[in-house]
Amino acid sequence: MFSVIFQHSVKSVRRAPVFGVLCRKMSALLDAIPKVEIEASGVFKYILINVHDKTQPNVEPVTIVRGIQLSYHSDIYDVVQEKLHPLDCEPIGGGRISHDAQDKKIFIYGYSQSYGRADHELTAKLIKKTYPDYTISVTDDEY
Repeated sequence: MFSVIFQHSVKSVRRAPVFGVLCRKMSALLDAIPKVEIEASGVFKYILINVHDKTQPNVEPVTIVRGIQLSYHSDIYDVVQEKLHPLDCEPIGGGRISHDAQDKKIFIYGYSQSYGRADHELTAKLIKKTYPDYTISVTDDEY
């Protein structure tokens, strides 16, 4: 009987990498979220958000940028939280974006009174991956 239990335990250990695959699948769920969604043009508020899968606490969060023509940064958060439910969203800062699609320029600046100033350099890096042929500039001096 011991050998049957032992063999079963060994088989379970050999299958252990499957758990790693499950973690990667959950990470793939987070990776499937678009990193950047901003208005096609104009001046609007944005927030930088860490998205967590609370069922997988060992999986790193994904950072996303969302810029929508709404009155308050918290309104953007509400829209994103509802859209990404049941994932957990954590706002880590905000600001404003001026998007000139015709000239392919994006200017990132300002701060959120609700969430503080976002890391505009990180925001620019994320946006550059989505808009590689754009000129992107940032400043912390303007509101």
